[in-house]
Amino acid sequence: MRISLNWLRELVDFDMDPEALAEALTMAGFEVEAIEDRRAWAEGVVVGKVLQCEPHPNADKLRVCRVNTGTSEPLNIVCGAANVQSGLYVPVATVGTYLPHVKLKIRSSKLRGVVSEGMICSLAELGLA
Repeated sequence: MRISLNWLRELVDFDMDPEALAEALTMAGFEVEAIEDRRAWAEGVVVGKVLQCEPHPNADKLRVCRVNTGTSEPLNIVCGAANVQSGLYVPVATVGTYLPHVKLKIRSSKLRGVVSEGMICSLAELGLA
């Protein structure tokens, strides 16, 4: 069973670091198999706002989105998600990000002739589903 440290802190008042808590739980008879730091799963992932979303000119199932991630210029991202639309806030893996759950390093590339400068991620691609 996996238990969130934040959830546990809502129920119990303690000030131990995760390793000390795992040791205390193990000594009390609750075996702790592993401690996962899920923050590393999203290193390089930022929240972006979809400014514009249009059908890809050369592919029926792809969309070309302009996404504001807080940089000086919005990113051009090609994605296959049918539910993406203008105004949505989405998780964006920026160029150079490694997504361990799908074993993919994000790089700038052309998809059917259109440059994509990142990836709009699903919960599964982030390891959260």
